[in-house]
Amino acid sequence: MDGRYAASPTGVPGTPGPPAVRRSLSTYARAIARQLPSRLLAHATGSGRHRPAPLGHPERGRGRSWGLGRWIGLVAVALLVAAGLTIGITRLTDEWRPPPGPGPSTCGPQVSALPLRARLAQRLMVGVNPAQPDSARAAVARYGVGGVFIGGNPTAILRGNALGPAHAAGPVPVSVAVDEEGGRVQRIDQLDGSMPSARTMAATMNPEQVHALGAARGRQLSARGVTVDMAPVLDVDGGPEDGAIGDRSFSADPNTAARYAGAFAAGLRDAGVLPVFKHFPGHGRASGDSHDGLVTTPALGELRSDDLVPYRELLGTGTAAVMVGHLNVPGLTNGLPASLSPAAYQLLRSEYGFHGLVMTDDLGAMKAVTDRFDLPDAVLTALRAGADMALWTSTAELSTVLDRLQAAVADGTLPESNVDQATARILAAKGRCAA
Repeated sequence: MDGRYAASPTGVPGTPGPPAVRRSLSTYARAIARQLPSRLLAHATGSGRHRPAPLGHPERGRGRSWGLGRWIGLVAVALLVAAGLTIGITRLTDEWRPPPGPGPSTCGPQVSALPLRARLAQRLMVGVNPAQPDSARAAVARYGVGGVFIGGNPTAILRGNALGPAHAAGPVPVSVAVDEEGGRVQRIDQLDGSMPSARTMAATMNPEQVHALGAARGRQLSARGVTVDMAPVLDVDGGPEDGAIGDRSFSADPNTAARYAGAFAAGLRDAGVLPVFKHFPGHGRASGDSHDGLVTTPALGELRSDDLVPYRELLGTGTAAVMVGHLNVPGLTNGLPASLSPAAYQLLRSEYGFHGLVMTDDLGAMKAVTDRFDLPDAVLTALRAGADMALWTSTAELSTVLDRLQAAVADGTLPESNVDQATARILAAKGRCAA
């Protein structure tokens, strides 16, 4: 199996034992490394507790026959064994560390060249009508949105070069997104054939085959003008196929889910399509469907050892975006959906070291949000919390949302530094610069 998809050799990466145990093992190994050679040398020279046999004793000659060279060889072997023990224990016990931070940003001049309203518009991804090919161009030309999302079953907007005018309509290239997961969630099956669900992929294919499938699907999407696939699902779920996640999940085992999701994402990247990992920090074991209302996941401590493992494995392994779900996480979000919670974005950015593009799940049609927030409030709250890009699946209230965001910058509610940093990450995800 290709090493790119292999699980950590420790079984469940990032879940070491208690700190005291790790420190004790490492200290013990290093003590062996320090003490063993000197003890052996003391034994060889007679300076330790064991004294050489007296002259004339039968053992005297036998001991001398070892010679200094053999004792030096034995000491060298002991050093190698002790060093190996130290390294092995260190590898087994060290804490998982997040990927390193990004290099110097080159996005500053491009960000500065955009007026404030244009920078704010880059932070919006809106749904367009798939039955009306001009709907994407109109949203980009009129509002300068950073992204458009194509959902539903109609395919007129994905035929021929229907998306070409949208790509040429704005000063900054627009991201065109679909959610092509396979199974019950796919958009080009009527055009390019059906793709199996994630669960079926993992049950019937190996990771290399899933990589190839992702690359082939990515090429088909790219040929139709799509630049972003809101897949793969990283959620860990072994429940009924038709559950909120169900067969959209590769596996109930987090390491298996990580291997297969990583393979599919790598295939999309090979085809020039940006993968989106979702739904952070893990929808698989949530109490229901966030389309129907706010749902609750297991506590953060449980997520770390299960649902968050795929993120720990995959973040930093290649360019990707992350979608944050509308999930209440005990011990983290204090009753808010994660998509609106500063603590959730802080977890992703700081603890998991993710420096790329972060977007919300749909803020306009999922009751986990709409039951408590109107759309302009939801968008502003998400961007203040840490989202780079807010998603909703229509063009409703675009002017109102932009007005609200511009007013929030003017009164200091939304710092302009927040806008600039997020815009830089969006431009970097589009390949315009390096954030």
